[in-house]
Amino acid sequence: MIEFPEKFFVTGTDTGIGKTFVSAMLMSALDATYWKPIQAGLDEETDAEFVQRVSECDDSRVVPERYRLKTPMSPHGAADIDDVSISLDDFELPEFNTKHLIIEGAGGLIVPINWKDTVLDLMEQLQIPVLLVARSSLGTLNHTLLSIEALRNRSIEVLGVVLNGEEHTHNKNTIEHFTGLPVGEVYPSETVNRYSLMEEFKRMSINE
Repeated sequence: MIEFPEKFFVTGTDTGIGKTFVSAMLMSALDATYWKPIQAGLDEETDAEFVQRVSECDDSRVVPERYRLKTPMSPHGAADIDDVSISLDDFELPEFNTKHLIIEGAGGLIVPINWKDTVLDLMEQLQIPVLLVARSSLGTLNHTLLSIEALRNRSIEVLGVVLNGEEHTHNKNTIEHFTGLPVGEVYPSETVNRYSLMEEFKRMSINE
């Protein structure tokens, strides 16, 4: 079990890994504010809109994105298409009036946000602990252990790992063994709403 700190960053081993689902779960269960600094892709429901809708939180608990890019691709590429320049200097932690601030990254750790910096550089600059989301299935050991090594090489505190998908006890135990970190598991259902997310949080082994 871990105690979630006042501010923490939700990142993942890949894109489409479940960062937004986990962020929504945490928003449903915790007194928290949500911030997605970079949103790439605006044609469909954005991550912030999804989190707000399924967690049923009010507008005051969702901080507007610093960058809203039209194309669903790596931020540096989407920014080029929009003729936008993304700089690390543009990111400051927002003020919030809740117990926690949850910041969700874009894609995986080393996804470029411009032609010089990556999401990992942003996390290092913010200097807040990180919660890593990974898939539970085959291939997750390599991706997860490499991601944790990259975070620790930057002296970024890792709170734990959340495996998203079907139960895979062997992968969970292996990650715990090699990292010394707590590993929780979530099993998303077809119905995602505030109630189901709170139930998922209760079942997850790393919680308050």
